[in-house]
This record gives sequence, structure tokens and C-alpha cells, in this order.
Amino acid sequence: MLRITTLGEVMALVSFGESQPKKIKTLLEEVMRQFPQITTLCYCINTKSNDTIYDLDIVVYHGKGYVEELLGEVRFRIGPNSFFQTNTVQATRLYDVVVDFAQLQGHENVYDLYTGIGSIALYVARRCRRVVGIEEIAAAIDDARENAELNGINNAQFYAGDVRHMLTQEFAEQHGRPDLLITDPPRAGMHPDVVRMLLQLESPRIVYVSCNPSTQARDLLLLSEKYEVVKVQPVDMFPHTHHMESVALLQLKKNVTLPIT
Repeated sequence: MLRITTLGEVMALVSFGESQPKKIKTLLEEVMRQFPQITTLCYCINTKSNDTIYDLDIVVYHGKGYVEELLGEVRFRIGPNSFFQTNTVQATRLYDVVVDFAQLQGHENVYDLYTGIGSIALYVARRCRRVVGIEEIAAAIDDARENAELNGINNAQFYAGDVRHMLTQEFAEQHGRPDLLITDPPRAGMHPDVVRMLLQLESPRIVYVSCNPSTQARDLLLLSEKYEVVKVQPVDMFPHTHHMESVALLQLKKNVTLPIT
């Protein structure tokens, strides 16, 4: 995996199928010799039959262990296990669409679900009263907290855990009902339990960011019990492919109440 930032930093992550320290060292030394522009070189040992690395130990072989990127006015430190949009220029356009849909006035309490390293949460933090982010990957939440401190943002709180289990009535009582809820789930979309909780929370507005319009459409249909779709904006994050991001603005319908079960 390579990540090249607009700030000129390069992170390379090499995944090995078995642990052979001498051979790994030989290969990585040659990589560094041929590609001195790499600022951070990491590796992991993956003996599984899939390419998921989130549950693996990442070894920093060279450099500081992360790269830095700039989106708008927010600077991010991105580690090898952190999810971050691959197309930085279009990511800025994507988050600007989120800001436009959100129409924040400065007094709002905002929830950011599937926050990752807090990219959207920190992007909107200066436009609202408070933002609360939830993300399953603990390392990403560590990055989110560090990025908040890096940018001098003190109105953002981040919690590590599965959104399905973290987003409860007790959580809402502790942090206040959201005036705006932003959700950016993985390709599988939101778990039905999360959708049901959103229907109970009754946030006046939801901004739904999706990398899979088909699962987004499924979730929008479920949310249609209480919400109407105001507008949808696709963003071409992956030129020359069929993939795209889709941003939808939902508004709570008037005089609609469902029993809480």
C-alpha cells in the first residue's frame, strides 16, 4: 500500500505472508535504497487468507510512522491502519458538499458516525458547538484525538467502539440529542440496529455519505419512515472507474412519530 500526500510525504506498507526477518530486512533495505523519497516505511506479517490488516501489528521500519495531509484548513496525521480518503483533492470537494448540506450555524450538537480518524468531524468542528465521533477501530480514534490536538480543536470528542453498540439512548442522554447527524459507513452500509436508533433519535437533519449508492439507497428506504430525502449529490472520487461517493441530505418529516421498541 502506498499513500502519497499533497504535502510531499510518502508512506509505504509492505505485507509479508510469513515471518522471515533476514529476507524482510534485505527487501526493505533495497526498497529504501531505490526509493529514498519514502518518508515512512512499515510492514506487517499476514498469514491469513485475506488482505485485512486492521487486526495485525504494524512495524515501523523507517520514518515517523505516519504521513500528514491537509484538507481545507485541517491538518491530519494518517497512520498505516487509519482509513482516509485516497483522493485528497476530491476529498476536499466531498467534505465541502457535506458542509454545504449541513448548513451549520455554530450552535449545533453534531454526531459523526464511522468517523475514522475524525476527518469529517474535524472538518466541521469549527462550524458547530460540539461534534462527537464514533469509530470501531481504536487506532483511528487515537489518530482522531491527536489530530484534534494538532489543529487546536477542543470541541470534538471521539469514542472507540462499534457504532451499533455505542449509539444508544444512554449515549444520547450523556451527549445530548444531535441537531445534525453525519454518517459515513463502510460499503456494507449501516446495520439495521443503527438505522432503528437513528429513527429513535430523530435528529432534525442527517447527512449520509456513502461509497456504495446501492446500500445507501437501502438505508434511505428504511429511514423514509421518518425522513424525506431533500437532495443527493454524487462526487467522483475515483476517476475512470464506476465507483463514486454519494452524499444525501435527509430531513425529519413533520408530525411523524413511531413507537420506540
